Amino acid sequence: MLGPSGSGKTTLLNLIGALDTPTEGSVRVAGRELTGASRGALFAFRRHTVSFVFQSFDLFPGLSARENVEFAIDVAGGDCAAAVTMLERVGLAERAEHFPHELSGGEQQRVAIARALATGNRVLLADEPTGELDFRTGAQILELLRGEASADRAVLVVTHNREIARVADRVLELSSGRIVSDGPPPGGRASVAGLRW
Repeated sequence: MLGPSGSGKTTLLNLIGALDTPTEGSVRVAGRELTGASRGALFAFRRHTVSFVFQSFDLFPGLSARENVEFAIDVAGGDCAAAVTMLERVGLAERAEHFPHELSGGEQQRVAIARALATGNRVLLADEPTGELDFRTGAQILELLRGEASADRAVLVVTHNREIARVADRVLELSSGRIVSDGPPPGGRASVAGLRW
């Protein structure tokens, strides 16, 4: 999803992730109608269907990087042994036992991405996942997220950066809370290696 600040990108992400409820209309994700669902049903949906990468990271301050990832895996019912592998995939294996306050903003963002990927949930929602990262690390993370997108897993990335949007297969452009375009990336699809931002 592409759009300037205040265009409704995060709100739409929160509706898809069942964190917010619409004032009108309905929301259907992964074959499930969310509108009017009970709190328990929405909790189960978030637990087993969606994973989040929040702009604010939302890591547990009293847990190490590894434990933050393990917590998400455990909640989703997975094998906690995958936590270290996920941290390796985002380049943080050597920081696994560090607490959030001991990590830079970019490292915290990568822990949040590892946590979301580790659940294996069918829908991954990422709000500005490269916002705290340098170009090289950001490109690696985009490549990783691109590789996770498949027929069985949707990866939705929110960005205000047109270059980053060019990596996507499909781009929803928002303005003032409305979808103003829906289709291939503006300027054509690009490889991560071809990006300049």
